[in-house]
Amino acid sequence: MQVDFYQLSRDPVEQVLPAIAGRILDMGARLLVVAREPERLERISAGLWAGPPESFLAHGRAGDDAESVQPVLLAQHCPAADLVANGARHVALADGLWREEALGFERAFYFFDAETIDGARASWRELAKREGVTPRFWRQEGRKWVQGP
Repeated sequence: MQVDFYQLSRDPVEQVLPAIAGRILDMGARLLVVAREPERLERISAGLWAGPPESFLAHGRAGDDAESVQPVLLAQHCPAADLVANGARHVALADGLWREEALGFERAFYFFDAETIDGARASWRELAKREGVTPRFWRQEGRKWVQGP
């Protein structure tokens, strides 16, 4: 199981997440996006709509009538992977908070910023010790993402 840690130092999650969501959809997979605050989910939703028409990222909210058909599902809580209404096997934790349920997915994207860096560091240390978990770290350098320490 791979966990990608994304340190948001330049752009907010609502600007970064659409590119990752697009790559997941291009693979024919689905994504669950989790953030506790409704306001953050609103910003993420706007970011998913904001791209050019050819990069349209269809999405919906957990609890809506059509959640099972949404390629990207936005939710305030992270259910166990086998209970995700849209069948997502990828999860994006978009509010800087680690959730153990993410380990049930094939891949997790963990976004954190300066306010949530301490929790991300603790999560990294814990996950690095677990068998079957491969944490990777990504940081922003200018307009691109660089893997590294």
